[in-house]
Amino acid sequence: MINSTVSSTATITNLGSNFLERFGTASGFSRMMRTNPGGGGASEATETPRYRTWFEGYGISANNGPLGFFAGDNRKTWGGIAGIGARVATGINVGFSVDQSRTDIDVPLALQSARIDLTQFGFTASVDAGPWTWASAIVHGVGNINSRRDTGLGFATAGYNAKLDGVLSEISYYWSKDQYRVVPKGAVEYVRARTGSMQEYGGLDPVSATGATVQRFRVLAGAEVGHYWIFDKKIFDLSAYGKFVNNVMQNFADTTISLGAQSVTFQGIGESQYGADAGASASLSLTNTARLYINYDAKFRAALQSHQGTFGLELKW
Repeated sequence: MINSTVSSTATITNLGSNFLERFGTASGFSRMMRTNPGGGGASEATETPRYRTWFEGYGISANNGPLGFFAGDNRKTWGGIAGIGARVATGINVGFSVDQSRTDIDVPLALQSARIDLTQFGFTASVDAGPWTWASAIVHGVGNINSRRDTGLGFATAGYNAKLDGVLSEISYYWSKDQYRVVPKGAVEYVRARTGSMQEYGGLDPVSATGATVQRFRVLAGAEVGHYWIFDKKIFDLSAYGKFVNNVMQNFADTTISLGAQSVTFQGIGESQYGADAGASASLSLTNTARLYINYDAKFRAALQSHQGTFGLELKW
């Protein structure tokens, strides 16, 4: 079994979900700034900047424990995001973003590794109606995977491609009291990822493998809580969130590994049906048009844990 191939397909799927959920969901602080840009004492009629752009750098550390014949892995991802958005009408916002990342996968027990270079393109739209916000996002990604397997008599290497597509739709309700807020949220998400067929070269007994496809549909429900402070014409905001995750459907296409006339077929790995996401954010609005922020996002499943840190800059005009 080529563990790095199995891990790569699962990693592509999760990177697509991460981008969708960070890009497509509605931030309670952003919602507050759209309707009350000056903070607690400002008039809600205050005109907000129409356009915005943002830049982010992030890192992810994840590990998936052993599952059946899968030996378990460690994954490290570094990436950057650039985006632009606009308020096209009262209460209607759209945005476009590009995510470029590199992931290194290590499967130490199987003496295998892989590197994924992935580019994702995302489009989002949101509509505010009173305290309600509906937000949705679509993502398309393309990437390249390079794998390396120690055969004992040299390394067998392979290069192949990857694609992913995903959609997310979320509804949220914004409730505030003084400088506090509570934002219940519910969302549905669908991601489809595919890795191409591959042929190893070098080493002892290089193998070939058919392509692999993963489809996942899940429901997320939770809430965000937050509080902001105003000082010296600046706004400092702290928030935290928690979500319950139900992977309603996960489908894995069979992958066949071949060595000469011999072959074996297996399925990929997925997440446990139930899990939890949690995170926190700190934001400092330097002016009405410039904001710095840091985010922490964690995912907890039966065999998988993931931790992500993000630093960002948002500019408006």
